[in-house]
Amino acid sequence: MRGRNSLGVYLRGIAMGAADAVPGVSGGTIALLTGIYPRLIAAITAVEPDRLLDIVAAPLPDHRADAVDAFREIDGLFLAALGLGIATAVVTVSRVLEHAMAAYPAATFGGFFGLIGASAWLLRGEMQFDSRGQQAAAVAGFGVAFLLSGQAEGALGHGLPVTFLAGSVAVTAMILPGVSGSLLLLLLGQYEYMISHLTDFVDALLAIATGESAAIPGETPTILTFLAGGVVGLFTVAHVVRWALEHRQAATMTFLVALVVGALRAPVVQTATRLEGGWTPTALGLFGAAAVVGGAVVVSVDRAAGGEAIDI
Repeated sequence: MRGRNSLGVYLRGIAMGAADAVPGVSGGTIALLTGIYPRLIAAITAVEPDRLLDIVAAPLPDHRADAVDAFREIDGLFLAALGLGIATAVVTVSRVLEHAMAAYPAATFGGFFGLIGASAWLLRGEMQFDSRGQQAAAVAGFGVAFLLSGQAEGALGHGLPVTFLAGSVAVTAMILPGVSGSLLLLLLGQYEYMISHLTDFVDALLAIATGESAAIPGETPTILTFLAGGVVGLFTVAHVVRWALEHRQAATMTFLVALVVGALRAPVVQTATRLEGGWTPTALGLFGAAAVVGGAVVVSVDRAAGGEAIDI
């Protein structure tokens, strides 16, 4: 029975990973849709430094009992199965997306535009403008996203500190139904960069596994830094966002939805930089058609959840 439960969690992880690999669809939404969102939040918030240290010390005979207890307290089997599923999907989907962004930019980023736009539309009811604080949150969210879209990559670059920041921010998608980790990476100008490095990293590992190469992948520092940022994000960003949702939910959700709206600029800018002939009628048509398909996907997911997939 435990094996069957783990398989179910693994399959849910695949669904979450596939969603998080695409800007506009949140893995948190999929977690909510598949019924594991409360358990996911409980497990994430249970992850604390002292418990991780107990688990790392498991090889020491005197610490095995504490390690087992700590592993159970963070629902370790659940997180391991879910994480494996997410990783499986991200590695697979990112490879497809890397090719699609290069070969079919208008259609690919048009789909992203539809996913983001539909998510913003479904989340519109979460926005409130009753107080100056909420109004300021809306302006700030939209302004941050709009200014970052298409500009962050040139301003931030791709150094390891930026990669660390990207990892710590992207991890918040696990606790935010309606906001995608990939969307946050797109805003920071790190989306295509991380997908490319992940694909090359996996290829290098496969070469090592098959004996074709013994060299350490050159992408290792980038991948490890991103993962380290994600771990730190679990202890910092994720908890801050959770606190904000519990104590300032209206302003926080207004900021987040405005962020999604402002992010609509990103797919347009990214498409424009890749179109050799500019915005031709064909390119506009592909972009628009893909946007409609992307929007339909998000609406379908929301309806499958009975309109509750984006509730906090």
